[in-house]
Amino acid sequence: MRLYDYWRSSAAYRVRIALNYKGLTYEQVPVDLRGGAQRAPDFLAINPLGLVPVLEDDGVRLTQSLPILNYLEERYPEPALLPKDAPGRATSRAIGVAIACEIHPLNNLRVLQYLERELGLSEAQRLAWYHHWVAEGLGAIETMLARSAGAFCVGDAPSLADVCLVPQVYNARRYQCDLAPYPTIRRIDERCREIEGFAKAAPERQPDALA
Repeated sequence: MRLYDYWRSSAAYRVRIALNYKGLTYEQVPVDLRGGAQRAPDFLAINPLGLVPVLEDDGVRLTQSLPILNYLEERYPEPALLPKDAPGRATSRAIGVAIACEIHPLNNLRVLQYLERELGLSEAQRLAWYHHWVAEGLGAIETMLARSAGAFCVGDAPSLADVCLVPQVYNARRYQCDLAPYPTIRRIDERCREIEGFAKAAPERQPDALA
């Protein structure tokens, strides 16, 4: 199993968590997003979108973190990362999609670079953009968790929702977002990061992490 990866990619971080949590062995192939390696012809031949993660498993090449997470759940179902009941699975997926498809795309590297290079926004303006969308998104997630959370996002076991939440909280901290209004999110994030599969996936523990 091979994972094309970048240490600070939220999407790749999600996949690392799932792989580690399920105890799967994989080779990491770093793709330097800051250096533009994702736009090199050899990588575009692997993923025409020029994005990580890409997972190769038993001759299958997969892109996009949420389909990869669902693939891993179907192919390697234990330990599970979705609740056993249908409402719980739907809730976990809803929270995961809200993070991966509503919050993250507005704040990923290529968007921030476009705001700077093409629209001429200052660092302060880009940071204000980031803070606005993270606050709007995490506020909604905090409300959702009031209905679903136990020890984790959905009940008392980690699920796809937690796999998506932890990387988003990492990025929010990195960009100095105020997390005080989200006590449930902070509690769950802390609990998740105590689990070895989550801890091992942390950006600073990756082979391409910058000192």
